Amino acid sequence: MKRYQIALSAAALMFGCFSFDSIAQTASCNKTVYLTFDTGNMSVAQKVAEILKRQDVKATFFLANEKTFRGDYALDESWKPFWQELAIEGHHFGSHTYDHDYFVKDGPKGQVFEKPQFGPKAGETVLYNEATMCKHIRRVDQRFQEMTQQPLQKIWRAPGGKTSPTLIRMGDMCGYQHIGWANAGFLGDELNSDKHPNSVLLERASRDIRDGDITMAHLGIWSRKDPWAPAVLEQLIVNLKQRGFCFGLIPIELKESMPPKKSVDQSK
Repeated sequence: MKRYQIALSAAALMFGCFSFDSIAQTASCNKTVYLTFDTGNMSVAQKVAEILKRQDVKATFFLANEKTFRGDYALDESWKPFWQELAIEGHHFGSHTYDHDYFVKDGPKGQVFEKPQFGPKAGETVLYNEATMCKHIRRVDQRFQEMTQQPLQKIWRAPGGKTSPTLIRMGDMCGYQHIGWANAGFLGDELNSDKHPNSVLLERASRDIRDGDITMAHLGIWSRKDPWAPAVLEQLIVNLKQRGFCFGLIPIELKESMPPKKSVDQSK
């Protein structure tokens, strides 16, 4: 009977025939992967949450007040129940800067030029000193506490993964560790779906992700015609479980078991 079960599992993995009922994390798993999601336009946010709950895995979310597919913003009161539920379920959360501030270049005297994507200075290139950068990181933390009555983990991610040593140092001085992602962890949900179909992205991630890798995807992308998460996320989780992966949370396991990963500057 045991041989039959092993053969059945192998066949299901090969042909993608799982029913997507929850496959519990194997007690003998000997590798760890860290799923992370940036806010994006939130169009698949509920789908991602449903998949994570069904598969009984936890992830780390990096929040910015981005405009959503509903016309509101990701940190509006209308999204409060969503974030509250994820917090109750035990996921982790970090800052993605309040206005989704893109790093442009280093400025004079230890400052940086940033370009907010949202907010009153959207589209402008603005010079930030350390205090200003801290304000934009911490504002997400303050808003998250208003919604959930719990703080963020002391982590943040620069939009697009675009950084410099000066910017990383600013975050460190504010008390927030910058979290990038691994090469194989770039899941490609923002790439052109004609050139990078979901089947190819699934196969690549299922094959290439290694022990300790941090992944990165979004809760919705405006430009991708064929959304990634509904087609890929659950099967990817199943495939990784079959390869012996457990799913960790940042920063606890990250600090205990491995050095930080360098980010891949592939984000738009």
